[in-house]
Amino acid sequence: MLDALKNAMQLPDLRNKILFTLGILVVYRLAAHIPVPGVDPQALDTLFRANQLLGFLDLFSGGALSNFSIVAMGVYPYITAQIIMQLAIGIVPQLERLWKEGGEAGRAQITRWTYLLTVPLAALQAFAQAMMLTQSNPPVLTNFGLQTHPLETISVIITLTAGTIFAIWLGQLITEQGIGSGISIIIFGGIVAGIPQRIGQMLEQPLTLIFFTVVTIITIVGIILVQEGHRRVPVQYGKRVRGTKMYGGQGTHIPLRVNSSGMIPLIFAISILIFPGVIASYFAAPPGQPENIANWIVNAFNQNSPVYWIAYFIMVVGFTFFYTDVIFRQQNLAEVLQKQGGFIPGIRPGKRTEEYLNGVLQRITLVGALFLGLVAILPFLVRDVTETNAMIITSTGLLIVVGVVLDTMKQLQAQLVMRHYEGFIK
Repeated sequence: MLDALKNAMQLPDLRNKILFTLGILVVYRLAAHIPVPGVDPQALDTLFRANQLLGFLDLFSGGALSNFSIVAMGVYPYITAQIIMQLAIGIVPQLERLWKEGGEAGRAQITRWTYLLTVPLAALQAFAQAMMLTQSNPPVLTNFGLQTHPLETISVIITLTAGTIFAIWLGQLITEQGIGSGISIIIFGGIVAGIPQRIGQMLEQPLTLIFFTVVTIITIVGIILVQEGHRRVPVQYGKRVRGTKMYGGQGTHIPLRVNSSGMIPLIFAISILIFPGVIASYFAAPPGQPENIANWIVNAFNQNSPVYWIAYFIMVVGFTFFYTDVIFRQQNLAEVLQKQGGFIPGIRPGKRTEEYLNGVLQRITLVGALFLGLVAILPFLVRDVTETNAMIITSTGLLIVVGVVLDTMKQLQAQLVMRHYEGFIK
């Protein structure tokens, strides 16, 4: 791998791509340290120590939310917009036809709609996050509220929304002129940037550092095996005669991935689990008064509660099946094979092929879903052993880091193979 990176740096165009990607990351990290006006840094630090759920959103901002900078929301609104559009394609017939029959123009139109959807989602999330920081104890933002401070409120919302668009633009620059998927690279950079600080905190407890290092390595190996694991379904193409030439007759396979949903189920699950505790907190009885059901909900949906982690596991497994099924139906492999003259040996084309592929996909997805569920609740499983919730990289962060590294390595491998560099991965 080091030799391959050395070879890549010796090629001017690849070297420029790598340096361009690193330069964009530097720009984003600088923006991540420019706070929104009116933020109390000490109150913000106190809030993050008390509310660990904010750490999840901090992943998608590349660490910018913990500073409540101008790019505090990162690319999370864009990811949400992408998920909404992917689900809408499977639900709305017009969007499905545009995706399947519109070609590149149709996909470009859906991409434009995704960008447009990102703006109101970003503005809504900016208002929600700012309100949460205003209502915290002590308040992080003191000059926020449409009735009391309208100009300051509008400026904060516009600043955070513009910061999200700026982060998305940087990601697109990496995708077009750098190496790897730009949005993922930005998230990756934010996660990796926090590793030295966490390791420094753990140096005071060497045994804890060793334990989490071993757990991290084992988890990374497991993620790689599951992410790269797939079931090869054999496909045979019939022979066709066109003019004086014969086409087809060759065999190939369809690679069905064990985990084709990536980290999307974790995003679904954590987003839904946030709401019960947040909503119940507005109706909970204050300290010193008899507790009501809202207090129970707040305590139950706290990261220190087993109820939270059990619900997290169940929802991750359920959303893995749901999202995988939606994406697989959009591909419509059975119909594509039939149109191209392909068939699975021993399986009739059409409906029987669709049922067979769905059955295989559900069986291998079960393995991927259970693994994602275990990775999601990994902090809870190791908490009792170490008596701390701190990890070198969170389980969700590990999924992102490993996925981005694998994807970037494949892209770099493809670039090197095009230039006759072999033996990239041995």
